[in-house]
Order: sequence, then C-alpha cells, then structure tokens
Amino acid sequence: MNRSTAVARIRELKDALNEHNRKYYVLNAPDISDFEYDLLLQELTTLEKMFPDLASDDSPTRKVGSDISPENNAFLQFPHKHPMLSLSNTYSKDELLEFHNRTGKTADQPVEYVCELKLDGTAICLTYKNGHLFRALTRGDGTIGDDVTRNVLRIKAIPEKLKPFSASDFPYPQEFEIRGEIIMPFSSFSELNAEKEKKGEPLFANPRNAAAGTLKLLSADEVERRSLDCYLYHFIGNVPGIDTHWKALEMVSQWGFPVSEHRRLCHNTEQIMDFLDHWDKARADLPIATDGVVIKVNSFSLQRTLGMTAKSPRWATAYKFKAEQAVTRLLSVDFQVGRTGAVTPVANLEPVLLSGTTVKRASLHNADQIALHDIRLGDMVYVEKGGEIIPKVVGVDLPSRPQNALPFQYITHCPECGTLLERDPGEAKHFCPNRWECPPQIKGRIEHFMSRKAMNILGGEALVEQLYSKDIIKDPADLYFLEPHMLDTLENWGEKSTQNLLRSIEASRNTPFHRFLYALGIPFVGETTAKYLASHFESLQALKNAPVQELTEAQEIGEKIASSIRDFFENPRIQVMLEKLYASGLPLRQEEGETERVSNRLEGKQFVVSGTFSRSREEMKKLVQMHGGKVLSAVSGNVDFLLSGEKTGPSKLQKAAAMGIKTIGETDFYVLIGELSPEGTLFESEKSPTLF
Repeated sequence: MNRSTAVARIRELKDALNEHNRKYYVLNAPDISDFEYDLLLQELTTLEKMFPDLASDDSPTRKVGSDISPENNAFLQFPHKHPMLSLSNTYSKDELLEFHNRTGKTADQPVEYVCELKLDGTAICLTYKNGHLFRALTRGDGTIGDDVTRNVLRIKAIPEKLKPFSASDFPYPQEFEIRGEIIMPFSSFSELNAEKEKKGEPLFANPRNAAAGTLKLLSADEVERRSLDCYLYHFIGNVPGIDTHWKALEMVSQWGFPVSEHRRLCHNTEQIMDFLDHWDKARADLPIATDGVVIKVNSFSLQRTLGMTAKSPRWATAYKFKAEQAVTRLLSVDFQVGRTGAVTPVANLEPVLLSGTTVKRASLHNADQIALHDIRLGDMVYVEKGGEIIPKVVGVDLPSRPQNALPFQYITHCPECGTLLERDPGEAKHFCPNRWECPPQIKGRIEHFMSRKAMNILGGEALVEQLYSKDIIKDPADLYFLEPHMLDTLENWGEKSTQNLLRSIEASRNTPFHRFLYALGIPFVGETTAKYLASHFESLQALKNAPVQELTEAQEIGEKIASSIRDFFENPRIQVMLEKLYASGLPLRQEEGETERVSNRLEGKQFVVSGTFSRSREEMKKLVQMHGGKVLSAVSGNVDFLLSGEKTGPSKLQKAAAMGIKTIGETDFYVLIGELSPEGTLFESEKSPTLF
C-alpha cells in the first residue's frame, strides 16, 4: 500500500471506529459485532505501524472509547484518580501464548495468572471513604466519568456501607477504589424488552446495552425496578499483606463486595486453556452475558513492572469467545423498508434459544448474502449473535435441505408501495425510490424528527403509526398543529398522554438549531454535519438558498453532501413542509448563545485552518468561531485568512498566495484574538477560556 492510499484508509478507519465507539458507549446501540469492530481496529493498528508518522494521539488505537455524551449534561463529571483503561483482546490461543511469553521475559520467577469471566456489561468505578460509598463513576473517556452515584445506590448488590472491621482479616483503608461491571441478567433483560415491545418502543439489542442505558436514567426508582446486578474485579488501594490480585479478590469478598465465584488461579498455560475450554461451553448455562475470559498477572509487583500502554495494561488481556450459533428452520422472509428507503430482508425462524434469549427473527442482510449462502425457504440455517448484537443468518446446513427447496427469489418491487426497487452500483442493498409516497419512509422521517437526538418529542413507533394511519399527521410539521380533540381517537391514549405529548412538542420549540437541521433528515447530514451547517449559515433561510459552491465552503461539506442538501430543499414537498414549520412559529435559526461567543474580534472574517498546531485543529476552529469568525473548508475568493500550522499542504499555500489571501501562523492568530500582544506577551485579562 502506498502512502496516499494509507492516508485515505486511515482517515476512513478512524471515522468509522469513532462512530462505532459513539454508538456503543454513548447511544448503547451498536450496529456491528465486537469481532467486526476488532477487525477494523486491527487494520488501523497495522497501518499505523507501517506508517508511524500517520499515527496520532487521538487515534482509536490509543484512546479509550467514551460513554460521555456532549448533548447530555444531566450528570456531573469527575476525574478518575487512576485512568480507566480498556483491555487488549484476542480471539487466538496462539496470541495468548505470545502474551504469556512476553510476560515471562520480564518476570524472574514462574508467572501466576488469575482467570475471570469477561462480563458483558458496563464498567463502573466505586470510591469508598470510611466504609461508605462516596462516589460512583462510569468509565467516561478513561480520564473523567459521569457521576451515577444516586443510581448505583439502587443496585442491591453494591453495598452502601461495608461490614465492620471485625468481619474481615484485613481492615479496609480509609479511602480506596474498586472497579467492576454492572450487568443486567437475562431474566431482567427479557422482562424489560417485553414491556418495551408492548409499548411500541425500540428494544434493547442486548443486556449490555440495557445495563448501560439504565445506568444513565434520570429516575433512580426506574433503575431499581430494572434489577441491575454487579460484580467487582479490581481493587485499588494499599492493604498490608495483600500483594496479589487473587488475595485482593478474597479480601474484598470478605468486606461484602460481590465477586464472581467463576475464577481460577492458574500456574501455567495448560490450566488457562482448560479454563477457556470449559467456559466456552458452560457459559451457555449462566444467567448473565459473558463474551470471554480475562487473564491477569497475579503479582502486583510484576504488574507494576509490566506497566501500561496509553490504552491498556500490559499485565492483562482478554480472550474473546467466538460468537454462539444455533441451528433452526427458516420459515419465511419479510422485507422491511427503512426511513431512507433501504430494504432489509428479515428471516422468520422456528424459535431457538441463543445466548440466553429466544430468537425468532434474524437479519439476512441483503440479496448478495442470500445468494452467497444459497439460502432457501425450509432450510435449516445457522443463526449467530455476533458479539451478542442482532441475530443474523450466517449459513445453511445443506445435508438437511428439503428436496423440494427452490432457489430464493428476491423481491423486485417495494412490499409497501409497489414501486420498482433500485440498486445503485457498488451498493449492497436495494432501495425504494418512492421517497415521498412510501409509508414506512414517511413514518420513519417523522420518528427521526421526534427522536431524542433530534427534536426530543415524546412518542415512538406505535404513536407515529396511529397518527399516520388515522390521517392526523403526514409530515413532521403537522406535529405543531395538533390539538387535543385530534388525539381523542388514539387507542390506549388518555388525557394525561395528550398533555404530555403537547407539552413535549411545545418544549421542542427551544431545540438548538443544529438539532433541528439534523431532525429534518437531509440525506448524508448527520449530527456533526448539522452542527457545521448551523454554525456556518446560522439560519434555515440562508442554508435553503445557498448554491452548491457556497455550501462546499462550509466546514466538512463536500460535493456529495452539498448536492444532497440542494436536492432536498428544491423538492416541492419539502418546501410545503418548511412553509408549515415557518407558520408554526419555530425560530429556524441559530439563537444567540448557541455558539459560545467571547469577542467580536473576527466578526465578518472567514478562515481556512490547515496544518498542525500546539492545540488540536478542532480547537483552533472553535477559537475562530468563539471570536466571531467563520471557518471554510477550502481556499476560495471568500477567504480572508489562511491560518497555517506545520505541515500545511504546499498547494494550499500556493493557491492562497496566488489569490492574495493573507497567510498567518499560530502566533499571529493569537495576536488577532487578543491572547497575545504584538510583542508576543500574554494578555492576562483577555485569555480565552479552556475549550475542552
């Protein structure tokens, strides 16, 4: 692979991994398995080793995924006294032996290990002072975490107060930390999803997501009702006589902490392999989700010698089990049409137990995957929960195929509106092009508009289904014209529900402009892109009227996104919807205070920011905006300054010079915004606030 190809692929991998981290840690809604994620991370690691100068400190290979949402300030954040790192992992026993060999080279005596089940939950850090729970923090980004103490106090397994000193051979320190995993047992998970299904709400994909989502609820009563559990596995503190991890686990168990009984002290690799082989099968009988085994060096002294990388300890690793499979019969196939028109085939199966839950439906991905495996109706198929996520059909038991089974015929027309399906070159999925008439796409856009990350209007799929089928609303704008009497015909609906819905709609009028843009559902405009557009154009009218060339001047907006935005606003149906939104009284513009403004020094000035700086590039862009300027994505006649750091591309510098655009460095920029005097000294009274 040449350097230019590596640059592009590294950027692509970073973006993909960061988005998957967000879905896993923040949204609790991953859409790929752990194995698929690890393959992407491994590819990025390999490329960064091949091209070391392309590796950066913000790479997913060097930082821990974060569960802190910038949109949610309901929880206070506090720094971790000791970083909460992630574990390196492997699916190979050979790599596990390599881990042992590396460890052995550092040790001056035979190495002992503690093997523990890798629980599939959400990490927690508990601090105790004088025997009482003082604070509970989520992993966060490994450096700081969300304070969820009030919710953790509702988990019965976690002691609020420890047993008296006399109950243990080792008195607990005045202050210490203990870390572990908060989990949701399969029984609680099934009950919770049954309730959500009855209410027409989206289901949790797996117990891990349910546990993480529950821990971030604002209602501690609801947290208690969902019956979370906890197992603790890492003690941080000094107790005389406790010099190994095994002794520490025995000690904290005496103190009253929940410690898993499924652990083993191993004196050699054969014992480790026996533990792995046993639990690879026996985990199916557990009442909780597990996805592997954690192998830790037992000696604290050796742990300190081995140390840490930026992301994980060198004295521990995780062996991940292969995804569980089951065999069952394929009864029929449904085709679901999503908000974007993408068609997904879904298998209806004879019920089968898999990873602690009963599976009746599974994804078939697309027409190519069905053809690849030659999947036919009546086949006995292999179903897998990759990383305990959404079940999928991964193969066929050909010897058991019925003699009369015919090759599967993929549909040619939309199952909802009858429109001939299309398939773009290079795309795996078929699409229904009838975007503005196909009912699932219309309802999907309304659900998206109401979603928490968009306008945050109460309701869900079941409510939208009724509102649409009863001809009460036909697009998102109709929500703002609902009146109480219009909701009288809804099933399982009362006066209080009406009040809550209307109150929620009214509250959405205060939604930040960038979230409104995201709510519109413009193709290719996600949350981040919506923020860039809101910051650049500041009003819906300005964005709506901007030609493609002007759109591409906005940060991170390329030709594809710009064309999509233009097509969206030129559609007559969208124009009608926008007129209704204007009439509803929504502000439809960036309000004062949405972008933090500290001065007007750069008012009316437009910048292109390129190269590397003492601060991150994103921080430099934020500084431009905080002082009233705008950031454009490319050098053009509208640019006033090229803010150039180290390694700015020569073509960009040449283009700026040819167009008469002034190029300034980092120091010159600080003078412009008032952080430095022209002599290079700091203006104490005009320091910019800490950005991140």
